[in-house]
Amino acid sequence: MNQAVNKLTIKDYTSDQEVRWCPGCGDYAILKTIQKLMPEFDRPKENQVFVSGIGCSSRFPYYMNTYGFHTIHGRAPSIATGVKLANPELDVWVITGDGDALSIGGNHTMHALRRNVNLNILLFNNEIYGLTKGQYSPTSKVGTRSPSTPQGSIDLPLSPCAVALGSGAAFVARSIDTEMKHLSSVIKQAHAHEGASFVEILQNCPIYNDGIFENVKDKKIAADFRIEIEHGKALIFGKENNKGIRLNKETLTLEVVTIGEDCPLEDVLVHDQTNKALANLIGEMGGDEFPVAVGVIYHNPKPNYVDDLFIQREQLRQGKESGNLNTLLRSGHTWEVV
Repeated sequence: MNQAVNKLTIKDYTSDQEVRWCPGCGDYAILKTIQKLMPEFDRPKENQVFVSGIGCSSRFPYYMNTYGFHTIHGRAPSIATGVKLANPELDVWVITGDGDALSIGGNHTMHALRRNVNLNILLFNNEIYGLTKGQYSPTSKVGTRSPSTPQGSIDLPLSPCAVALGSGAAFVARSIDTEMKHLSSVIKQAHAHEGASFVEILQNCPIYNDGIFENVKDKKIAADFRIEIEHGKALIFGKENNKGIRLNKETLTLEVVTIGEDCPLEDVLVHDQTNKALANLIGEMGGDEFPVAVGVIYHNPKPNYVDDLFIQREQLRQGKESGNLNTLLRSGHTWEVV
């Protein structure tokens, strides 16, 4: 049969469900990117599974014409782990938000990354609770005014990428909702990684936190506020490509420099995605002093949980006879009721 006839398209991954997000929500752009990207993996549609928790982003499985689970708050990584262990041939995607993954689900996210379970975790970060009407979230900036913090939040925010790195993730990246080309490239690399991949996606909430990432998205000014990092390339940014990131060797901290004025090009830091110490510094850049890094922040493969588990099972089976349930129940320490 002609293979071209059977090639999947974006329509094959688009469900018949009405998409119910607020007009202008960044989730629309992410959904379209992933629906368009799926056929490029050249995998049977039945091999794709999307698992979500609770939140605006967690409606995602309804809109993908694939298998999926809309689960409970914060527990998507655990359920996704069960899916992957039950059938390792599946591509399992975890769709979550900053509240779902880092608040009630922080423990589950941390251990899925620590174990290096073969999951693709996509965290939509809009720095607010959208579904429950705009309370501040674990990633909200200090001063965020919301129904739960009308005077402004005084909580110090979490960095999702820093949490992932601290949990032992072997693949950590960041992208932007409306940057389809960049987001597609990052997700492709995440999918190719054997183990747990973690991708933070900066996502606009037009209702409760509109424009929070405008400085890294507005084409007129974004060059000064974000830096697209690539392995082996110097950390250079700015409209004139004349700004760089340098490591201060005395304080072991990063600093922004002007190339050719206070820093020669050869002193600008070169990104090494296998260097975890560097990844921690780059992943936390942002605010008023530093640009936000987008791209693959850290990628250093290590043994993954699924492969190790099945190897262990096979080793246990070798040289053993078939089990007997009756013998098992009566073995070891037992009680006799008299």
